[in-house]
Amino acid sequence: MPNQLVNEKSLYLRQHADNPVNWHPWGEEALAKAKAEDKPLLVSIGYSSCHWCHVMEHESFENQYIAQLMNEHFICIKVDREERPDVDQIYMEAVQMITQRGGWPLNVFCLPDGRPFFGGTYFPPEDRGNGMVPWPQVLIRVSEFFKRNRDQLEENAENIVKNLDASSTPLASADGPIDRNVLLNTSREFTRRHDDDYGGFGAAPKFPPSMALNYLIQVRQGWREISKKDTSVYPAIDRIDAVMETTLTGMAQGGLFDQIGGGFARYSVDRYWIIPHFEKMLYDNGLLLDIYSRAWLTYGKPLYKAVAEETARWALREMRSENGGFYSAFDADSEGEEGKFYVWKPEEIVEVLGEEEGKRFCQAYNITPAGNFEHGFSNPALTESDIGIRQSLGLARAKLFRHRKGRVPPGLDKKQLTSWNSLMIRSLAEAGFALDRPDLFAAACTAADFIWDNARTPDNRLYSVYYNEGSVNAYLDDYAFLAEALLAIVAYADIFQPGRSKRYLKRCEAITQSTLTHFKDPEAAGFYFTSHDHESLITRKKEWWDGAIPSGNASMLHVLSSLYYLTLEPAYQEAFLELRQAYSGSIARNPNGIPHALGALVADSNGIEVIKAKDVANLDDLAAVLRQQPWVKRFCLLSNESEQPPGYQRCIGTVCLLPVDKPEVMFQ
Repeated sequence: MPNQLVNEKSLYLRQHADNPVNWHPWGEEALAKAKAEDKPLLVSIGYSSCHWCHVMEHESFENQYIAQLMNEHFICIKVDREERPDVDQIYMEAVQMITQRGGWPLNVFCLPDGRPFFGGTYFPPEDRGNGMVPWPQVLIRVSEFFKRNRDQLEENAENIVKNLDASSTPLASADGPIDRNVLLNTSREFTRRHDDDYGGFGAAPKFPPSMALNYLIQVRQGWREISKKDTSVYPAIDRIDAVMETTLTGMAQGGLFDQIGGGFARYSVDRYWIIPHFEKMLYDNGLLLDIYSRAWLTYGKPLYKAVAEETARWALREMRSENGGFYSAFDADSEGEEGKFYVWKPEEIVEVLGEEEGKRFCQAYNITPAGNFEHGFSNPALTESDIGIRQSLGLARAKLFRHRKGRVPPGLDKKQLTSWNSLMIRSLAEAGFALDRPDLFAAACTAADFIWDNARTPDNRLYSVYYNEGSVNAYLDDYAFLAEALLAIVAYADIFQPGRSKRYLKRCEAITQSTLTHFKDPEAAGFYFTSHDHESLITRKKEWWDGAIPSGNASMLHVLSSLYYLTLEPAYQEAFLELRQAYSGSIARNPNGIPHALGALVADSNGIEVIKAKDVANLDDLAAVLRQQPWVKRFCLLSNESEQPPGYQRCIGTVCLLPVDKPEVMFQ
C-alpha cells in the first residue's frame, strides 16, 4: 500500500512511495506528528540518480522487518536533496560534524522539533564484518537512547545547532589587504596539491575540479600581464599550464567522460579517471562544458574543442526538454546494475565494428577480456594521447552509439532546477562563442527565456523547481547562478543577436536587486541561502564554501563585480567590496575551499574587460579577433550612446584605451 509520498512531484520521493516504510514528505504535518507522538524524526535524504540510495532502499527500506522498526519508533521523512537543498544543507553539515564524513544517502536522527543529534550515510541491513553497524541495530540503539537519555540528546542537539549557526560566520579577517599578488600567489597552494601523474587534486575518489581550473585560468591571465614587465613569473605560468593540461586531458581521455555518447559522470572512484560513479548530473556537465570551452580558447588544443562539442551535443540531445529548459540527472543504474548501460566486452565491440576495426578500437580504448570494471566488462578510456587516433575512430564511436541505444537506458529525472539550468545556460553561452556555434548560444537564450517566463513571478521572485509549473521558493543559488548566466549571455549577445544585450542586462539587474532585497544580511556581510520569507528551519545558513557547485555568495562576487563595470553603478561596487572582505580569512587559511570566489576576485583585480563598438555593421570582425585571444572575462557590446566614440574601444577595469578602427589593433 503506498505511503504518504504517492502524490509527490519529485521522482526520488515517488521511487519510495511503495516502500513499507510510512514515509512522509518534509513539512509541518510530519513535524507536528513527531511532536504529538513524542517520537524522534528520521530524516532520510537522497536523490533519484544516486546508486547507494537505491542500494539502501532495496536492502532496508523494502524490508518488512526493518520498515516495521522504523515505523514503530520514528516519524520517517524522505527528502529529495535537489528539491530541498536548504534541508539537505543543514543536515549534511550536522552529520559531517558528528561523523567527519558525509554523502548520500544521508540518514539523520532528530528530536521532534527537527534538531539533529546523530546520523550517518549508508548502513547495511546486517553485519558484514566490515565495521559498519547494521541499520536495524542503529534504529534500536537510537530509539532506546532517546527514551532513556533524552536530556543528553537535547544537549547534543543544542550544541550542534550552535555550531551550525557559527559556521555561517566567515573565517576571521586576515591581516593585510587582499591585493593582486595575494590572489595570484594563492594559486601555488592549488598547484601544490595537484596529481602531476594523472591530474586532479588529492587522492581518490576524484571529483572534476571545474571551479579550481576556472580560477587557475584567470590567474594565468594575471601572471601573463605581469610577465610583460617581469619575466621571473614565467615558471608560475608554466606550472599552471602543466596542471591545466594534465587534468583536462586526464578527464577527457578517461572513463569519467562518456567516450561513446559524450557528457561526464559525477566523479571517478579511482585516481586514474577510469571508473566513474556513473550518474550524469546537469550541473557537472554545465561546469565542465564551461572550462573546456575556455581552455579551447586559451590553449587551442583540438581535444578540448572535441570534448566541449560532444558535451554540448549530449546536453541538447538527452537533457533538453521540449520547453527549452534542461532536466536534472541520469541515474547511475540501469536494469538494477550500476554502469550497465555504459560498459562493454571485446566480443560485443567486434560484433558491431568487425574484426579489424573492433580490435583496433579495443586497443585504443582499453577494452580487454579481463575488463577494468565488474564481471569482465570495461568502461572505455583512451590509452593513446594522440588526438589523431581519437579522430580516426569517430565513425566507430558513432556505430557503437547507435548500437548502445538499443540497451535499456538509465532513468532520467525530469525535474528542472533553476540553479542547474543556469549553470548550463552560462556554459552554452560560453561554448557558443568559443566554438563559433550560434546554435549553442541560441539554446542558452532559449533556456534563459524559459526560466524568465516560467520560473519567475512578476515581482522577480524565482521558483527553484519547475514541474510543468513553478514550485518551491527559490534559494540563493537559483538567483546568483541565473544572474551569472544572464551575464554570460550579455557578454556575447550583440555578436550573435545585435542589440539583444540590453534585454538580458536589464533582467540580470532585476534578479540581482531581488537577491539584495530578499537574501542580503542587513547586519553583516553575505547572503543567506534562504530568503527572509522562507520556511523557518532550525537555522538560517550562509554558504561560503564551494561544493559540487559554487557557493551562492561566491557567484554573487562575480555578479556584483561584472555589473559594476557594465553599469558604473556605485551600489554594485559597494556590495562587492563588503562581500569581498568577508572572504579574507578564507583566502589566508583555506583557499582550496573557495575557488569560485577566488576566480571572481582575480578577474576583478585583473580588470574585467568591456569592449564597446559604435558605428560598425556588426561584431563579426571583433569576434574573429577575440577567438584568437586567451579567454578572459570580457563583455562585447554595441553602443549608440552619444558620448561613445566611433570604432572599437577596450576598457580594462577602470582604464579605457583609445578607440581604434580595427579590432585587432586593440591587442597589438
